[in-house]
Amino acid sequence: MKLLEPIHHFFERWTDPFGRTGDLQPPAVTWKFFWFYIRQAKLAFASLLILGGLVALVEGALFYYIGRLVDILDVSSQSDGWGGLIAGYGNELVWMLVVTLVFRSIITWLSATVEEQTVNLGFYNLVRWQAYAHVIRQNLSFFQNDFAGSIASKVWQSGGAIGDFMVSLLQVVWFIAIYTITTIVLVGQLDWRLSVAVIAWVVAFSFLAWTYVPRMRKFSSAAAEQASGLSGRIVDSFSNIQTLKLFGSAEADDKFVRSGFDSFIAAMTKLARTLVGVRTWMGLLSGVAIAGIAGLSVHLWTEGVVTVGGVAFTTGLILRLYNLLGRLMKQLNGLMRNYGTAQNSAELIARPLGLLDAPDAKPLVVTKAAIHFDHVRFHYDKVTPVIDGLDLKLAPGERVGLIGRSGAGKSTLVNLLLRFYDLRGGRITIDGQDIAQVTQESLRRQIGVVTQDTALLHRSIRANLVYGRPDATDDEMASAAASAEADEFIAELVDQKGRAGYDAFVGERGVKLSGGQRQRVAIARVLIKDAPVLVLDEATSALDSEVEAAIQSQLKTLMQGKTVLAIAHRLSTIAEMDRLIVLERGRIVEEGTHAELLALGGHYASLWARQSGGFLDPKSAE
Repeated sequence: MKLLEPIHHFFERWTDPFGRTGDLQPPAVTWKFFWFYIRQAKLAFASLLILGGLVALVEGALFYYIGRLVDILDVSSQSDGWGGLIAGYGNELVWMLVVTLVFRSIITWLSATVEEQTVNLGFYNLVRWQAYAHVIRQNLSFFQNDFAGSIASKVWQSGGAIGDFMVSLLQVVWFIAIYTITTIVLVGQLDWRLSVAVIAWVVAFSFLAWTYVPRMRKFSSAAAEQASGLSGRIVDSFSNIQTLKLFGSAEADDKFVRSGFDSFIAAMTKLARTLVGVRTWMGLLSGVAIAGIAGLSVHLWTEGVVTVGGVAFTTGLILRLYNLLGRLMKQLNGLMRNYGTAQNSAELIARPLGLLDAPDAKPLVVTKAAIHFDHVRFHYDKVTPVIDGLDLKLAPGERVGLIGRSGAGKSTLVNLLLRFYDLRGGRITIDGQDIAQVTQESLRRQIGVVTQDTALLHRSIRANLVYGRPDATDDEMASAAASAEADEFIAELVDQKGRAGYDAFVGERGVKLSGGQRQRVAIARVLIKDAPVLVLDEATSALDSEVEAAIQSQLKTLMQGKTVLAIAHRLSTIAEMDRLIVLERGRIVEEGTHAELLALGGHYASLWARQSGGFLDPKSAE
């Protein structure tokens, strides 16, 4: 209804998922982790608290009204009909009707609106978005040490876990608490012994919860950890489905995933046994309490202490309380599951960023693109050095090729230039600016990279091409695609939803394209970005000879006026560079032009002589 649109918009926009910016790292302590997000929607949760209490009061009032109605009918004459009832009890009956139809409906509507349109829409996604925005800024090591699927699962579950925990706490636990207090007060008005009986029941229930809840929380957290790990294994298998098919390793992968299921089931078994125990004791306790309180109310009727309506009222309240306490125990199970899931997510989401901008970091300003690796030292495991005291200068516009066997430090040097890792010693400067003192995003905006293992985003060809420069025109995009020899195959692309050409989606990591096609899209993307520093890490390794020959001339055009750092095992692809650097165990062992290094007759000359089909013979690098 259009009349309700403004109200819907108000509640839907009450909590803005994207309102907070800046530092999004939550505290690692679980309750502080909860509060970090909850305080951003505290008014919405306060509303749920108030509305939940009102709903409980109305619920208790309904049972009171049932008892009063029984008493009214008991003392009224049936022959007087409605006229007699209205004459004697009209005001009280109208009030019952107003509470039942009007107050209850309004409170229920408001409660449902806040929960569904404010909390479920706004708060859940507030947690998910902020968790994602923090985690996505972690350094490479963070993602290399865990399953991508497990990380995604924990980020997504965090919103649901905290949201469900709070909704259950305020809509159910709080409701039951208010209802229980209301029950004690109402039955106490009939006789104090009924209140004592209900209090004894609640105390026994509390002891039961106090005994089992810590176990439930412990086992729930363990189950959540195993669930995210299992999810990671499944996603890992799906992401590498081609490898599984190529090696015919379905059974081996089944064993790998099955072991994840075994760990998850083992964790869930402990939780399930705990739940069976608590539900069994709960059933026994409730049975004793219901029979005892019902028997007591009948006994009080026999003594003339309470009326028939009082017995009906008390029995109705107690049966409802039994159902609610049973529901509460289930909710405690859900609360502990959500608490455990949130606790598990907090351990990952709350980690501080592994690589931060300096407090006074400024954007990198590139004028000449002169690069200096100034006595750089680096190691991954704090033991074995990968780069050891390397000193290398790249003049503005100079094209430098890196050569060396696997593990010599070539790709590490590129990663350090991109500041994917912090140095252990020395520094790297661009135009005299220490890259550790500039913002990471501004640094990477100034560097175009084409790697040998090109992964594309599961988005359209267009989105992938202009990712480095979103404001690029369609003409610039088409020109770059043509220069990278990609325009012909792009024109023929059609995805499963009928999107064609530049609008076709490429699949996860670009799986719907061949390796050569992905490489050409990556080259076109760098052409569009047009950064002053260019890194080529086996940029043409996935291309066949004919396409590579066509692209090489475009790469030469691309390199004009840029400072270039290129890695290649196929020495012919970098022989025309201005200077070649031969690395061995993180140190420069030779440098010079192709002709100079051949004349030197050293390591490079040996590599060149022993090439087979243009590739580096692995034995020659030893």
